[in-house]
Order: sequence, then structure tokens, then C-alpha cells
Amino acid sequence: MKKLILLVAFVWTAPLAAQDLGAPVPVGGEVEATEEDEGGLTGSVSYEGRLDDLGIAIPGFATDVDKPTPANASGTGALGRELGRIVFNNLKNNGLFKPAGPDSLPQPTFGQITAPQWATWSNRGAEMLVHGYVRARGDGKIVVGCYLYDMALQSELVRGGWIVDPGDWRRAGHKCADLVYSRLTGESPFFDSRIAYIAETGPKDARIKRLAIMDSDGANHRFITTGRATALTPRYSPDYRKLMYLSYVDGNPRIYVYDIGSGRQTLVTQSTNPTFAPRWSPDGKWILYSMAVAGNTDIYRVSAEGGPSVRLTNTPGIDIGGSYSPDGRKIVFESDRSGEQQIYVMDADGGNQKRISFMGGRAATPEWSPRGDQIAFTHIAGDFNIAVMSPQGGGFRRLTRGWQDEAPTWAPNGRIIQFFRTERGTGRTGLWQVDLTGENERRLPTPVDASDPAWGPILP
Repeated sequence: MKKLILLVAFVWTAPLAAQDLGAPVPVGGEVEATEEDEGGLTGSVSYEGRLDDLGIAIPGFATDVDKPTPANASGTGALGRELGRIVFNNLKNNGLFKPAGPDSLPQPTFGQITAPQWATWSNRGAEMLVHGYVRARGDGKIVVGCYLYDMALQSELVRGGWIVDPGDWRRAGHKCADLVYSRLTGESPFFDSRIAYIAETGPKDARIKRLAIMDSDGANHRFITTGRATALTPRYSPDYRKLMYLSYVDGNPRIYVYDIGSGRQTLVTQSTNPTFAPRWSPDGKWILYSMAVAGNTDIYRVSAEGGPSVRLTNTPGIDIGGSYSPDGRKIVFESDRSGEQQIYVMDADGGNQKRISFMGGRAATPEWSPRGDQIAFTHIAGDFNIAVMSPQGGGFRRLTRGWQDEAPTWAPNGRIIQFFRTERGTGRTGLWQVDLTGENERRLPTPVDASDPAWGPILP
């Protein structure tokens, strides 16, 4: 597991002459933020309008000396423009802001990063300004800095910096976007995260389903499994170090845990009975799954290290799914015990099972928000669409209006929901995102058809 090293998070802005933007961190690792740092926040934000009207200028990142680097053979100048594009695209695709990116803006000089030319940017109608820099170190690593300025106040709001390996340069762009997003919204970040999904190829009657992972914007895509065995329903562990998925080998289901760092995988449980929808507990110690035995499907719990399983439901019908609340005390699941698929909640030990969905139609594939305040699910009323409701069953809202949208998964900050959509007629599947307003719907690029998405936590 690679870690980005925090370089700077000052609460004050030193004069340019007193700054060394590429000051090295102490040997051995991170610079810990002090208590008074407060995450690098400085002052208040002058803007009082709607965030989706907030103009943010994001020029390319500057460099002191344009040098070739393993991250970009064209040099750190070209790398700086790419970093600016990542920040721009992250904030633009989020739908909350009105950013202008490097391709339409002049690129500042290295010296202007901490001394912005205010007139240049105010003439472009920007309320906020993002400046950044990139430097190539002698050891091959890259130093990236990020600054957010309030144009009306002509002052710095927050800054951050990271030392990254050449192969991790995109993460620095995501970290900068996370810094800006968090400072302006007051919410937790989510751009520096990854997504797992099932990559689908081949004809409908002989579909090949492989496990794949990628960055939150679709970059750095790679396949984890070969496709010789069908893979289904991946989920990241809470610490991101592992990836769990269901695999059918010779027709028999097995739940595997794949270690992302080492590439090793461990068999957790296997059966000759149909098995579905494995899910992690918030502490990573347990795995929920559903299994059909003698015509009855129930929810089971097993240690993430393997061992005997404990049955949590025991009613006639089909109980599937199982998503823990963030505190680990409750489990939401779907069941047809009432005659059709509906959403139920129970205690973590299986007690106090109670139906919570009464909005008409059917309800399936529930997933608890990381914030704990909402449950996303597939609402089936003719078409399949993504909807949310409170853990008590109130506040029902439909977020999408597709033909077949299903299997929601939450962004780490609980603001964006990802799902997969099947096209009417063609049967093609793809990954889509929508925010909690039901707006800003967009498709996430994948090299092949995609289903069963799982959004992982923020990377360490």
C-alpha cells in the first residue's frame, strides 16, 4: 500500500521571499498537523451564494525548472497542466461548482503561486482561485503543492502539499481537489478513492465477468481476475487493504478476500449452495452473505478470517443482502417475506427484524450511507431506479429515472451514489453516478461493460 506524504498544511501565509515551496520533509515520513493547525483552515469564505454558481479558476500547476520526470516525459510543465486538469475535472464532474480549467486559462509562474496576480483572475469572474506547483526531486519523487485563494478577500484559505512516487502523481491532483472541496463545502472528501466493479464481455449466453478496479475518475484501470471463473459483487474492506468478492468456480460459490498490496487471496467460505452478496462489517472483522438452503435463503455471518457461519435470519422466503450501519449496530437487508421484495432492518445479531419500506412498488439491494442518515436502494415500480430513504423508512426520494438502474454504492462522504445502468434494447451495462439532489447524473468511463460497482474508502 503506497502512502502519500503530507508536506505542508500551514495556517498562515509567509512572505514569498521567506518560503521554500519545495522544503523537504524530515527523514522518515509525515509531518503531523498540530492541534492549532485545524486542518490548514485560514479565515472565512467571502462567497455567500449557491455553490453551483461559485466560479473557481484552476490554471495549470507551475514548476520552478521544467524537467523530464518518469511521471511525464514532456517535463514538469506538462505534468503541471495535467494536474490542473485533474482538479478541474474532479470539481466540474461533482456538479457543485463552476470551474474554469487549464485549457482556458493562463498558467502562472512559479513565483506567482504564493503571490497571485489578483487583477488577472478577478477580470475572469472567478470567486475562488486554485494555484499549484510541481517540482521534480533528485530521488525521482515529485513534490506537489496546492493553494486555495478567496478572490474577494485576496487571501489564502488553505494549502496542502504532497510528496509522491511518479506512478502516484494523479493522486496528488485528487488530494488537491479534495482539499478544495472540503474547504468550500465543509464536507468530507472523496476524490482520492477507488472503485471496484465487475467487467463484462462476451455474448449474453456466455458472459465473462472479471473483477476490475480503477480510480474514482476511471483512470488507472486494471483487471484483477482473468475471467476463467465468474466474479460478482466486490466490496472494499474498511481500511481499503482488501477486496472481497464472490466467485463461482465449477459452478460452486466461494467468497474470497484479495489483498491489494500483496496480490494474495484467501478463501473465506465455500458451499455447494447458491450464495449471494457478501458485505463487510464496519470494523472489518465480519462478513455478511446470503445462502439458499433447501429452498430458503437466509443471511449469515462469518469471520473475515474464515470459520463457522452463524445464521441471522430464519423466515420462509428469500432474505438477501445485508449492509451494516456505520456504527455496526444494525443491518439493512431485503426480504420477500411479505410477498414481494421489501427493505428490512435488524440488529447486528439478527434480532428486532422490522420492515421499513412502504412507498409502493418493490425495493431491493439496500446500502447504508457512510453518514448513517440514509439508505440507498433499488426501487422497482415498472422500471428500476435508484432511491433513498431514512433508516426509519421516511423521506423517500427517487434519484434516477432510467429503465434499469440498480445496485447503489456510496461515495466515501455519503454525497454521491454510484450504480449500474442497463440500456434498453442493447442490454449493455455501464457505471453511472448521481448526487443526493437527483441531479448531476453522469456516466463513468470503463473499457468494457460494467456492473456491480463498489466505491471504496478514502485512500490512506
